Amino acid sequence: MLLVYTHKITPRVKYAFKQICTRIIGLPVSFTTKIEEFIAHDSLKISYTRQPLSNEIFIQSHELLFEQGITDFELIVSDWEKTSCFFPSVEKSALPFDIFAASFYLLSRYEEYLPHVKDEYGRFTAEESLAYQNGFLHEPVVDIWAYKFKSLLEVNYPEFKFETKSYSIKPVIDVPCAYKYKSKGIMRSLGGTLKDLLRFRLKNLYERYSVLLGFERDPFDTFKYIINRQKQSQFKFVVFFLIGDYSTYDKNINVQKRSFTSLIKQVGDYCKIGLKTSYFALENFKTLKIEKLRMEAIINTDLQASRQSFSKLNLPESYRNLIDLEIKEDFTMGYINHIGFRAGTCTPFFFYDLDYEIQTPLKVNSYHVLDNALLKKQSLLDKKQILQNMMNRVKAVNGEFVSVFHNYTFTNNPKWKGYKELFNMILNSVNE
Repeated sequence: MLLVYTHKITPRVKYAFKQICTRIIGLPVSFTTKIEEFIAHDSLKISYTRQPLSNEIFIQSHELLFEQGITDFELIVSDWEKTSCFFPSVEKSALPFDIFAASFYLLSRYEEYLPHVKDEYGRFTAEESLAYQNGFLHEPVVDIWAYKFKSLLEVNYPEFKFETKSYSIKPVIDVPCAYKYKSKGIMRSLGGTLKDLLRFRLKNLYERYSVLLGFERDPFDTFKYIINRQKQSQFKFVVFFLIGDYSTYDKNINVQKRSFTSLIKQVGDYCKIGLKTSYFALENFKTLKIEKLRMEAIINTDLQASRQSFSKLNLPESYRNLIDLEIKEDFTMGYINHIGFRAGTCTPFFFYDLDYEIQTPLKVNSYHVLDNALLKKQSLLDKKQILQNMMNRVKAVNGEFVSVFHNYTFTNNPKWKGYKELFNMILNSVNE
């Protein structure tokens, strides 16, 4: 166990140390404000305060972890050992910056509480982030820092044996619309037909009626492929179905359709099922609760995971609503149009509520690549190289690679050509 001496034990200090020490490098940690207890401890120990006590491992603390509320710090990002860092320390410090304050800043999404420009859907964009602006969005810096801290401890305590952690994957399948043509009712089918005719989309018209008459499989019905890939993988897929009411933003199948509920149950026999919340449930607790109860009625068990429509988060309200409904995990944290580490990490972490100054029970699974973001690269080879580079970065810190693909990603549409290969690359990466 690592003993940390600090001048004040705060919820922020506990949160940052437990994420880095316990969840990333597998080292239990405890805290003390008593110098006598610190001196008497005969195993791993460090001081985290303003000035060193003696000749112990000392990391100078930044005021961030001892404050309450939000302060708009002027952050200067520097290069350090092939990575980036901020919140610099004095020369006496064993590390040139406060890794715990810097990690807390990224994990708590501190910058998302500060004034920023949002996109047309009200989302925090990658371009507004410290990581993008300073060129380290593609690095899981929190995990990199944690392993450098581990190396520091290993040098000073060579006899101590650390736990080992392995690289893992968590494939996410997003289902905003289960079928392109099937099970949509007469009015929606007629409306779609009329649009196809007015826009001279004769190919779509032919495809629509080939599906409706039973001659072809619906293009979006790729669930047989998904289930087959799940059967061959040791890691559980998490499949998020949208079951909200039809609206301008949400156009899935009516949840009253037996074929739709049967599909969810069938996929649930093999994969973990989550709720993809509707657009209007993002800001309406009553609607969110209705959708949660709907899903639980279908899967006959408590709902464990959610993913917000359009990857939109309003912090802290979005996460507070999930906590109030006792939803344990969320998979929304990430960027739609950029590949990278929105929270600076590839290790799941708990949401820290900056207003209430508490660690909440909601586990955040930040995704690192969304299928749509890979469309920026024209060639399949470029896509493969980018994906492999991202997985290599996660492997280097024994992290968990979280990817988001959609059911329509696996269709024969030329737009998604080669995406099955990319998905298989992720599944096979654990065997390399």
